[in-house]
Amino acid sequence: MIDTLIQYFSYPFVKYAFIVGVLISLCSSLLGVTLVLKRFSFIGDGLSHVAFGGICISTVLNTFITVPNEMYIVLPLTIISAILLLRTGKNTKIQGDAAVAMVSVASLAIGYLLMNIFRTSSNLTGDVCSTLFGSTSILTLTKSEVLLCTGLSIAVIIDFIVFYNKIFCVTFDENFATAVGTHSQAYNLVIAIIIAIIIVLAMNLVGSLLISALVIFPALSAMRIFKSFRSVTICSAIVSVVCSVSGLLISIIAGTPVGSTIVAADLAAFLIFTIVGIVIK
Repeated sequence: MIDTLIQYFSYPFVKYAFIVGVLISLCSSLLGVTLVLKRFSFIGDGLSHVAFGGICISTVLNTFITVPNEMYIVLPLTIISAILLLRTGKNTKIQGDAAVAMVSVASLAIGYLLMNIFRTSSNLTGDVCSTLFGSTSILTLTKSEVLLCTGLSIAVIIDFIVFYNKIFCVTFDENFATAVGTHSQAYNLVIAIIIAIIIVLAMNLVGSLLISALVIFPALSAMRIFKSFRSVTICSAIVSVVCSVSGLLISIIAGTPVGSTIVAADLAAFLIFTIVGIVIK
């Protein structure tokens, strides 16, 4: 088994997969705690479907004009959708959960419709499956895509560290944060942008249908044992990275789908933390 792993790690695409996998899992875990506490857990699923629609639009446009990188289209669309969804409040005609469900279903349907109307590949089913479940995309990354993912991941981590105290305040009591002079809307905007970037990056790792698990599971696992915001965030980051690395290793050795294997590892970690949490209580 060790000889097999050494052989695989001699290939650049495997190294790229682990670099991107660790960075994406780390970024995903940071905002997962905030999303769970603000009861926005479902937004990751909605934005992942928006990103899927963006990829479909980028693929179709690429048949008419040259698109250097699909992220140039997917990222702006996802950021705009994240801002609109997070700004959806009780004073709007469409409530937050309904808005997420509407955008999610519409993006998924329109994206698949466009892919069928403007066929760009003879293996449409395989392309859609790879995008939805991330079965091969993480193992086909180019050096430029790795550099772009690395740059965006570092930007997300730096932003989270810089705005940590403000994100903490907005997460627990937005009204109090506003009352003491914190620009809650501005920091909600920062959260929305960071979430959108994480969702777009995570599509390469687990696919659009499994992104919510990557964002939410580590946070829920950490909450089984720890109580403070900082300890939960740190534990969530560690769990997320360990599960991603474990999932990648298992998928390489056993030949299983990368995205599904990582989510299975996250589920196993959640069950372990739940049992430990019950025992120590």
